[in-house]
Amino acid sequence: MRFTKMHGLGNDYVYVNCFKEKVEHPSEVARFVSDRHFGIGSDGLIMINPSKVADFEMEMYNADGSRGEMCGNGIRCVAKYVYDYGLTDKTSISVETLGGIKYLDLTVKDGKVALVKVDMGKPELKPERIPIVSDEERVVNEPIIVGGMEYRMTGVSMGNPHVVVYVKDLEGVKIEHVGPKFENHERFPKRVNTEFTKVLDRKTVEMRVWERGSGETLACGTGACAVAVASILNGMTEDQVTVKLLGGDLLIEWDQEAGRVYMTGPATVVYDGEIAI
Repeated sequence: MRFTKMHGLGNDYVYVNCFKEKVEHPSEVARFVSDRHFGIGSDGLIMINPSKVADFEMEMYNADGSRGEMCGNGIRCVAKYVYDYGLTDKTSISVETLGGIKYLDLTVKDGKVALVKVDMGKPELKPERIPIVSDEERVVNEPIIVGGMEYRMTGVSMGNPHVVVYVKDLEGVKIEHVGPKFENHERFPKRVNTEFTKVLDRKTVEMRVWERGSGETLACGTGACAVAVASILNGMTEDQVTVKLLGGDLLIEWDQEAGRVYMTGPATVVYDGEIAI
């Protein structure tokens, strides 16, 4: 199987061009290639497929083999791949995901994609659609007990479920301990991605993320969008926010009049290879 290793701010995936390749049992393949000792090493597997409703389809699997609805860093890399590797010459494309069709604008420099702006769509705030178990119309600054401690959470879906928690000491968060407890908490029927967030000023926030099915990653595009939306809902920031992740920065804008969230950031090719599956 030929593949390309790519990353968006350190959130790395193995990409397979399924216009040419065929992947049998993708969940098993995802677990194998993601292993950083015995495989290639990644946060998951992303297959680039033909689509009947968009220019391309992004079929995504987490490192544990579970199917993911959407990945903001991953979809930017899909956009770079299809342009740089000659699958399209368009600089505005559509990509089908389990989280809906996403629309992307590509900034090209010297024949290669340098930045990708993604229309991430409308954030879903109704608890039952995120899903989060709650009696409220929106989960904003709502208390939750995790591991015997009370946190305040804000819930957002960006095609996949997120819960944003604000902390004063981001470096001090024992994310390997508390992350799995959030992910598998009974209030999250489909598990959840958790963003531990610190507000730096009205235009800047910092976050660490525990991704459902993958653990802590260097970046999460949908998580950065969820953090921006949550920060605006809680009155902490302006409508355009720089989100600082371990792997770098993303610019997130929530156009509340249109209701849509836009994410702008880079995508990087690491190397091409071939592996026996």
